[in-house]
Amino acid sequence: MADEIAPSQYLTFSLDKEQFAVDIGKVREVLEFSSVTKVPRTPDFMRGVINLRGSVVPVIDLRLKLGLSRTEATIDTCIIIIEVETSEERLVLGALADSVQEVVELDPKSIEPPPRIGTRVNIDFIRGIGKRDEQFVILLDINRVLTDEELRDVEGATQPPPPPRPQPSPTTMAEAR
Repeated sequence: MADEIAPSQYLTFSLDKEQFAVDIGKVREVLEFSSVTKVPRTPDFMRGVINLRGSVVPVIDLRLKLGLSRTEATIDTCIIIIEVETSEERLVLGALADSVQEVVELDPKSIEPPPRIGTRVNIDFIRGIGKRDEQFVILLDINRVLTDEELRDVEGATQPPPPPRPQPSPTTMAEAR
């Protein structure tokens, strides 16, 4: 398993006092937390959208997506702008993190495969468990954190609504009778 993990540089961040990391090649930038505009009828883990230099970027709460409690904004809260590959395209989205630590280089020998937890628990989004300074770092496969259906929902939140259908005027309704 360790040989399959080619990238050796990861951006580390914390979620609920646990250390996580993503391949630095998937990270575009890290932003300070700012206001997020909530989009109605989106999944709970979808916190809303932000304006990133004129582009609408969806923001997800990684804590909620991973089954943890909701991220509460603090002075350390960040939005990690990442690129996710779907079966059809690449999607840029923001992921909330409690704090971002640093970019680290992990030796593939220090990375273990994800633990087998049973057949009912899906851990496909975990690339491995890295060991660093006597601490574990959970390496996320960011392309698998969200399902294709969830990605379509997130991407749909950034699209403008369809134009309203024209309503017949009272005169045309009377003429139709």
